[in-house]
Amino acid sequence: MRLTIFWERMADHFGAVYADSFARDHVMAALGGRTVHQALDAGWDAKDVWRAVCTAMDVPADKR
Repeated sequence: MRLTIFWERMADHFGAVYADSFARDHVMAALGGRTVHQALDAGWDAKDVWRAVCTAMDVPADKR
């Protein structure tokens, strides 16, 4: 998954402003105790990060 698609999906689910806030502040166990930004900066694949977000935040199946 390209980062542009990842961020489009984040904005679609959380809203454009809250998506970045969530990505900076919400630490997830599924990402090894990292935030979205930290995981992406550490080299995690955007698809794996998106899956972790979907699981943690109960993103509806049609948006996954």
